[in-house]
Amino acid sequence: MQAWQLAFAPRYVTLTLVTAASLVCLVGLGASPGAWAWWLPGLGLFGGLTALGLHDLTQDRHAILRNYPIAAHLRFILEDIRPEMRQYFFEDEKKGLPFSRDQRAVAYQRAKTQPDKRPFGTQFEVYDRGYEWLLHSIAARPLPRADFRVTVGGPDCAQPYSASVFNISAMSFGSLSANAIRALNEGARLGTFAHDTGEGGLSPHHLAPGGDIIWEIGSGYFGARTPEGRFSPERFAETAAHPQVKMVELKLSQGAKPGHGGVLPAAKVSAEIAATRGVPMGADCISPSSHSAFSTPIGLLEMVAQMRRLSGGKPAGFKLCIGHRWEFLAICKAMLETGIYPDFIVVDGKEGGTGAAPMEFMDHLGTPLREGLDFVHNALVGIHARDRIRIGASGKIVTAFDMVRAMALGADWCNAARGFMFALGCIQSQSCHTDRCPTGVATQDPTRQRALVIRDKAPRVANFHAQTLHALAELVAAAGLDSPAEVRREHLFRRISEHEVASFATLYPLLRPGALLEGTDDPRFAAAWAMARPDSFAAA
Repeated sequence: MQAWQLAFAPRYVTLTLVTAASLVCLVGLGASPGAWAWWLPGLGLFGGLTALGLHDLTQDRHAILRNYPIAAHLRFILEDIRPEMRQYFFEDEKKGLPFSRDQRAVAYQRAKTQPDKRPFGTQFEVYDRGYEWLLHSIAARPLPRADFRVTVGGPDCAQPYSASVFNISAMSFGSLSANAIRALNEGARLGTFAHDTGEGGLSPHHLAPGGDIIWEIGSGYFGARTPEGRFSPERFAETAAHPQVKMVELKLSQGAKPGHGGVLPAAKVSAEIAATRGVPMGADCISPSSHSAFSTPIGLLEMVAQMRRLSGGKPAGFKLCIGHRWEFLAICKAMLETGIYPDFIVVDGKEGGTGAAPMEFMDHLGTPLREGLDFVHNALVGIHARDRIRIGASGKIVTAFDMVRAMALGADWCNAARGFMFALGCIQSQSCHTDRCPTGVATQDPTRQRALVIRDKAPRVANFHAQTLHALAELVAAAGLDSPAEVRREHLFRRISEHEVASFATLYPLLRPGALLEGTDDPRFAAAWAMARPDSFAAA
């Protein structure tokens, strides 16, 4: 094809047309100077598009722009708005991810105390594989008081904590904005439940409202570290003594990115974040992938005991996503050998959220919540330790049914992160890692976070908590129970094929009390128990 003919090829015709329009406007402006008000805007528009097209032809980064100048920009525009188009126009009520439209809507409605009822029957296909339900009772119970609580603190704990069964999961200041942290903690204060700090440290924004705090310490030991990044017992004791701190938690891994550290670039380390985390400004803030304070199961438990002692006897425990099963069983053997037991363990499912993680980690690393929770509960039963250790659960928990399911599998309480973010106004734009959160929740940009008005959002956080517990009370009463602590595996069923269903008691069989001590041939535990060593995380 001759060079002049390319101007009329379909892929170049847009550039040809705007160039021709520019020439027409230029000629018109010269021929009729008095009509400049008509010709000049056209020249500006089409001239600008012509310049853009010529740039597209000569740039060397995007092949599609070289072949389709001007027109190919439409592709980039559509690609940018694709998530919003799908969310607002094409996504159905039940199948959106990470959270469906219905899940988001019920969180918004409960946060605003708006009607959360639905008409015309379920939109789930109840004969599809994977559908789950709770059995009801003909002898339904009167609706119980919905302030369900659990006492956390074993025999070695001097200051047990009466925790709500529904609390705010770990989200750090730095990941969330100052306004979001303040609104969450004020909501926790209003609703008398707990707010986990995340590993980013205990900031003034956590403390100012006065709500109960679960202080989480990760591998960076933020807020409790030496200048070299080692654990500082003195700094830990000083902060843990604060009366708002009700429990102290050692983070071993996070569900969305287990075994992965993190780096907050120096440019994002503000003076506030540096002071909260105890790190210098002008340097990257590094959270290592593993702990430097211990390297063995026994060392882990000694760290937990040290945290309990330094905090004045407050409940101390750890959070993890289950990975190699022998590693958790090694911790169980270390409990038996040392006599040191945590007051609680929080099981984080791999479906949990995060501000940023590699795709492979989010999609394919770590154990989902149900399997992890079932395993931890059974392991503690198997060593006769379940009665002294409470279990928390986190990972895509938004509704009362999510809580019932987790409690049936062994959880004493549940934590939610993204559900409470919805209560703050999060619209699931999934821009948490860009610092351009449209609602001011997950950003450090002061002009963006001002959109989140604390006095408006804090009551919504408390409302979401209260309304979810009310729904939980309605569910357990309908099942003929007085408390969610009474929910058992036989109360829940799952469809495993079009013609078959099975109870959770069948799908997740319970281990006999003391079975690990006596020796078990259960394939879920036998090999891993034999591989577990109290003095090493390596397999025997």
